Amino acid sequence: HATQWVAEMVEMVKTLDDKGHAYNVDGTVFFDVSTFDSFGAVSGYDEATMIEYAAERGGHPDDPRQRNPLDFILWQPSLDDEPCWPSPWGDGRPGWHIECSAMAKGTIGETIDLHGGGSDLIFPHHECERAQSETANGTTFVTHWMHCGMVAYEGTKMSKSLGNLVFVSELSKVADPRAIRLALMRHHYRANWEWFDGDIDAAAELLERLHAAANAGSGPDPAPYAQRLRAALDNDLAAPAALDALSALADGIHHGGTDESAPTILRELAALCGVELTSPVISHN
Repeated sequence: HATQWVAEMVEMVKTLDDKGHAYNVDGTVFFDVSTFDSFGAVSGYDEATMIEYAAERGGHPDDPRQRNPLDFILWQPSLDDEPCWPSPWGDGRPGWHIECSAMAKGTIGETIDLHGGGSDLIFPHHECERAQSETANGTTFVTHWMHCGMVAYEGTKMSKSLGNLVFVSELSKVADPRAIRLALMRHHYRANWEWFDGDIDAAAELLERLHAAANAGSGPDPAPYAQRLRAALDNDLAAPAALDALSALADGIHHGGTDESAPTILRELAALCGVELTSPVISHN
């Protein structure tokens, strides 16, 4: 739980304050974005866009206490019904962004190789997280950012509040788990997309076709297909293109060929994508 790391959050805010990256206004401590020249590098947004999004996503660009419209809260007094902890600036609670920076440092270290999250977190959360971490720690915070697109269902973005969620646990009752993976691979991880109930049926059919090909006797030369698949995965994990290469090799095997390594290579390439083709397909019909 984040509450177990409040002491580390307070310490990080104190470090930022001591280094001149933060300022205190009546018990509320703000991060001064003017002290971090590359603020905006994660999102690539210009200042006007960041101000617009900050206003929509929990920030307060018009707060007269702030030196800059994009400054954000590191520590603040608690409301009467909110949890409260002691700090050098008075009793209160941490801001949203500092929680993740402190916990990341305490559990992983000052630099993270791979930081993921939904595209809705790029700004302000990840932008602010990077700013406070790099100024506090004096080193690169994240080597690679990976942001997933939003998934919709019945025309609306999936969310717990709306209850329009499709659970893997429910899908696994009607389909082989490998079919679920194949259905998800039809979309690039950064793309926004919509789930349709028929997606699982199409993926189940593909799994059957891949499985049959992987257990055939021979097929075409698999080298060009292997090259296509590896190039796709090397290109920002382009899963749809990788899946197309798998499907094309399976089609080639079904059409015939004399290369006896083709089914084996198909199994190996599918395994690279997390799809095992040795065991029988699970049927829920």
